[in-house]
Amino acid sequence: MTGVLKKCCYVSVALDVPLTRLFEYRCIEASLPKIGARVIVPFGPRRLAGVVLGVASETQFDSSKIRPVVALPNDMPPLPEDVLALGRFCAEYYGHPLGQVLATALPVALRQPKVFVPPEPSGVYQATDLNALLQSLSARATAQKQLALMLAQPMARAELAAASPSASKWLKNWMEAGWVAFTETLPDVIPLPAGAAEANAEQAAAIAAIDGSHAAFAAFLLFGITGSGKTEVYLQTIAACLARGQQALVLVPEINLTPQLEARFRARFPTARIVALHSGLSDKERVLNWLSASRGEAHIVLGTRLAVFTPMPRLGMIVVDEEHDASFKQQEGLRYSARDAAVYRAHQRQVPIVLGSATPALETWHNARSGRYRLITLQHRAVGGAMPPIIEIIPMHRAKVVEGLHQATLNIMRDHLAAGQQVLVFINRRGYAPVLSCGECGWLGECKRCSAKLVLHLKERRLRCHHCGDEQMIPTACPDCGNQDIRPLGQGTQRIEAALETLFPDAKILRIDRDNTRRKGSLQEMLRQVSAGEANLLVGTQMMAKGHDFPALNLVVVLNADAGLFSVDFRGEERMYAQLLQVAGRAGRAGTQGRVLIQTGYHDHPFYGQLLAQDYAAFADAQLDERRSMQLPPFAAYALLRAEAEEGALAKAFLQQLQALLADAAGVQMFDPIAATMQRKAGMERWQLLVMSDTRHPLVNALKRIAPMLEVRNNKVRCILDVDPIEM
Repeated sequence: MTGVLKKCCYVSVALDVPLTRLFEYRCIEASLPKIGARVIVPFGPRRLAGVVLGVASETQFDSSKIRPVVALPNDMPPLPEDVLALGRFCAEYYGHPLGQVLATALPVALRQPKVFVPPEPSGVYQATDLNALLQSLSARATAQKQLALMLAQPMARAELAAASPSASKWLKNWMEAGWVAFTETLPDVIPLPAGAAEANAEQAAAIAAIDGSHAAFAAFLLFGITGSGKTEVYLQTIAACLARGQQALVLVPEINLTPQLEARFRARFPTARIVALHSGLSDKERVLNWLSASRGEAHIVLGTRLAVFTPMPRLGMIVVDEEHDASFKQQEGLRYSARDAAVYRAHQRQVPIVLGSATPALETWHNARSGRYRLITLQHRAVGGAMPPIIEIIPMHRAKVVEGLHQATLNIMRDHLAAGQQVLVFINRRGYAPVLSCGECGWLGECKRCSAKLVLHLKERRLRCHHCGDEQMIPTACPDCGNQDIRPLGQGTQRIEAALETLFPDAKILRIDRDNTRRKGSLQEMLRQVSAGEANLLVGTQMMAKGHDFPALNLVVVLNADAGLFSVDFRGEERMYAQLLQVAGRAGRAGTQGRVLIQTGYHDHPFYGQLLAQDYAAFADAQLDERRSMQLPPFAAYALLRAEAEEGALAKAFLQQLQALLADAAGVQMFDPIAATMQRKAGMERWQLLVMSDTRHPLVNALKRIAPMLEVRNNKVRCILDVDPIEM
């Protein structure tokens, strides 16, 4: 007896491949996946994971040639419509294959062609009597103490197991003793927390405005000077959001800001489930946190740019902190702006979004000035009522300097250290020196693979390229003339650290840059040392410029501040103003007025007059006037096509072909292909073609015309498309 014939249906699947089309597969009607579900399918000789975007009972292709779906994992909730719509928007706007966009939205573990098996069903553990639990532990039980402290808020078993392999045994014992309880789920509604700081008049007005728009889309620019209490506004509006049974998404620009902000959120919302999403997590941690958010179990998602794609069924509001930061623009693969994507998603979900900054991006400032966004201003510091820091210019022309430090700067540093205050020396340049030089013949240490100088890292005894990562041993003599007296030119963080050790032998010096914070947890330990007063003389790069609050830090010294004045990038002064004002805001945050010294060789440049006024609104308005006259963003839309090849002629020829395809495109203008600012990088010659339009729609339509050519595999030329580039 023959079996009952099972009816077949067909699914359209988006795959993580560089092709814009969807791929069709067949499956049995009885096991038909939902739109947005994850499936595992054959693709040539491989298997790939994909996302279902369409279901049909018939196909336009030869059904005998359509391959079956391999597996329906059912290991994640189907991506909801708002995430799929955000993916479609990014695919069209940024000219990127939809399958790759949706793969970007998934954690790495869910991009793999295998079923993900979570370690346990949903549910959380939490201490019922944390003090009794801690008192029961011996002084040497550090691992158990760490685990116990995690239980101050609800934690999943997987998170606890990641902290210690003995977590299951300890949890069992603690539950038997009555110190820990397990619950299947957390309530959706989190009551308003007790002990919130009292808002001042400006903060209260901001909170009322944002909370008053909770039932509809509204974009707010929270424009507040450093120390004005923007985070407190976030916390109180999020508290109201959670009390309504909704979820909140908070985006921050850098990984190193996440732990500090996370600790503050956990202290304010001890009964809420808060999950972090950033590249510093393991794949296992990331997928578990992502699943917690997508199932509606997490109340707050705190993450970097990729978190903007996280499914959140009860999303009630979005916050983008330091919205001006360039880190929100992805520079590889899908080159999207997380800030702009967040605004699109908030509009989709009809929820408010708060964009916070002391130095907003000029595009955001323009939107606020034109009424597209609602401008909320915090003009006064909330921390102890302290005044904004005093900014002073130290002219360097013909000055007596010691390792790049003016004598007047050194004297002021001594006074502050003698008064028991912390001092930060800010230099946005890693390594010992930016270049090694021969004074006899003029030889400079250059990267063989890039149009860049090799940075001297003296402690590691290496010359290192900060663009491609290539390294060389330090030569004992000049490779060109044999002169043995080769010397470093300029200063980096390592050289300043070495100089300060000699100049201030009694100071407790701590250098904080990317080179010495690579190990997991190292940055958090250094920040703890600063907060605890275990270091009083700090040397740091831009990772020290934002988000940190050090009560004892009263003096900031800025070295090599002039680079942005002569940048080929039209955003150079905007970025320089933001960076200097951000790092200046680290000074004097505990009730005393801070002091900022900026060493410059161009003290009479108009830029410094604008900076001294500390009036970002006036600076931004002036910059916008210049941009308007020059037809630069936000008054025009730009896209950059960059071609790379081993031979520059091939890259240039490829761009000329694209230029010909766009020659008659309506509403767009093009410039001839030119060599990129860094013409050679990682062994590849780079050329670029700039395409612009007065408005966005003609540009997007024009770029669709060249999409097929970008999609064709070319073994000799690699071409990337960057819409709304932040560097041109």
